[in-house]
Parts: sequence; C-alpha cells; structure tokens
Amino acid sequence: MSSRIDHIGVAVRSLPETIQFLEQAFSLKPSKIVETASMKGAFIPIGDSEIELIEPADPNIPIAKFIAKNGEGIHHISIRVNNLEKVLQELKNKGIKLIDEKPRIGIHGTNIAFLNPESTKGILIELCEAKT
Repeated sequence: MSSRIDHIGVAVRSLPETIQFLEQAFSLKPSKIVETASMKGAFIPIGDSEIELIEPADPNIPIAKFIAKNGEGIHHISIRVNNLEKVLQELKNKGIKLIDEKPRIGIHGTNIAFLNPESTKGILIELCEAKT
C-alpha cells in the first residue's frame, strides 16, 4: 500500500522564522515555497522525504485551530501511496474513518486525503498519491 513517508507536516506561526531556524541549525533550505489564500507552505527536502512547513493565513482553517489549541509542532504524517482512490476504499472497508472520502488537491499539487485520527490511534495521517 505505501511506498514511503512523503513528508512530515509541521504547523508553524511564522514560516520565515522557522525556515531561518532550520537553515541556521541544520543547513536545511526549502526547495519550494507556495502560497494560497488560506496558507503558506515551504517544502524542505531531507533524505527521501520532506518537511512541510505550514503557516495558516486564515484563522478559520484546521491548521490555525491546531496551532491555537496545541501550539506549533508536528501536525501530520503523509504516506505516499499508489492509486489513492483504491487505498481509500480498502481502508473504508476495514472500518477506518476517513476525513476525505474522495481525493482532493493538496498544497503540493498532488491528490491527497486525510484519515480520521479516531481510527489511527490519534495520528493525523495524510495519504499522498505518488507523482507519476
């Protein structure tokens, strides 16, 4: 089902400050920075995966609510899969609750879907379709 961890999503209050910290502490630099109406994201390659930094621009989106409740930190783990629709159906058949019943386009520009942490031992898991 999975091929590897695609990325670790980290909720941050300030994208520039967090990027600066990672550059100074670990010499890690973003390969891409994107901005949408509701959030800003930076993708920092590390090995075969990435750290995805997410700064909310809209106080009403889930990532902003996460920061308000929990502070900055790890928000989700993204697992790369092939055939996301098929994987979602298989998980649903196993009784795993889905946040996203159908894939949607994520900030990376690929199909994603989130699983409900009630069914994943409290871990917010994002499935990310392998880029073809």
